[in-house]
Amino acid sequence: MRLKIRSCSFRSLLSGLVLVLLLSACGGQEQEDDGLRIGVTLYTQDDTFISSMSQNLERLAREAESETGIKITLLISDSRHNQTTQMDQVDRFLSRGCSILCVNMVDRTGAAVIVDKAEAEGVPVIFFNRQPVDEDIQRWEKSFYVGASAQESGTLEGRLVLDAWTQDRERWDRSGDGVLQYVMLEGEPGHQDALLRTEYTIQAITDGGVEVERLARDTANWNRAQAAARVGQWLEEFGGQIEAVLSNNDDMALGAIDALEATGRPLEDWPLIVGIDATEPALEAVADGQLYGTVFNDSRGQAQAILDLAMALYFGEDPAQAVDLEDGHYVWLPYWQVTRDNLEEQRAGGPA
Repeated sequence: MRLKIRSCSFRSLLSGLVLVLLLSACGGQEQEDDGLRIGVTLYTQDDTFISSMSQNLERLAREAESETGIKITLLISDSRHNQTTQMDQVDRFLSRGCSILCVNMVDRTGAAVIVDKAEAEGVPVIFFNRQPVDEDIQRWEKSFYVGASAQESGTLEGRLVLDAWTQDRERWDRSGDGVLQYVMLEGEPGHQDALLRTEYTIQAITDGGVEVERLARDTANWNRAQAAARVGQWLEEFGGQIEAVLSNNDDMALGAIDALEATGRPLEDWPLIVGIDATEPALEAVADGQLYGTVFNDSRGQAQAILDLAMALYFGEDPAQAVDLEDGHYVWLPYWQVTRDNLEEQRAGGPA
């Protein structure tokens, strides 16, 4: 999904623009730059996947400048889990004349206010990664969402567990009772992705004919340290009864690994651990045999879709010609599974 310049005259018009990429925090000095100005507000930069998306967006913006001659200004701000802070950042972006808003929601139920603010200023808004309520996306024709299906990621995570259980049940069924005893690390309470990933992970396992027993579940807010604390408590309570640790994302799966390492238990006695995102630390854990598998969430592809959509909107082009739009508002990126069997292929760029 790369932007294509469609006319020589358009390229000629832009060729005289100075090629500068300004990466600034929201509270920086006021700027009066020309060109495409994109305000990006993140729910938190502490999230490994969100940090990766932000870095990819920066790299792709630089590439787009070199390829097109368009001056691109990125204003990237961290909301630090605070919805009020995020609203203030949106107001700041609008007052600074941003051409496009890109919003990674702190609270998905607060998107309507942002859409209304953006519409009032005539500034398109692209939500990403944390999906707002559909009714809010539909409020305005220039409101969009870029992400991937939480249902699909949960299903693929569940199938990772199902495959492992089917291929080597003797290893994972430590109790020998034919039932998968598991614990579940969930994201934020009430968060749509957490709910769907949890539901569809288990559904994929049981649809495969495996009986399950949940020993414990708790939220760890997508956070590695919180997950380590939760799993540490469960290991004290359940010990070797835990046959699988299912996690809504990789950071929490890595927290489970931290907790297991702290016990000194040999790797061959660890439960099955799976995650979602395929972050680089998670891929290292897959290579080391600590993480059985993860589900690739395409941070670069999502960043590319955001940039292509922003460019099309800025120049008044049909966004459907720049990205694959569903229902006029949604861009969905695919997931895929990653295990040691296809790890090298993943690091080489993933499936063709």
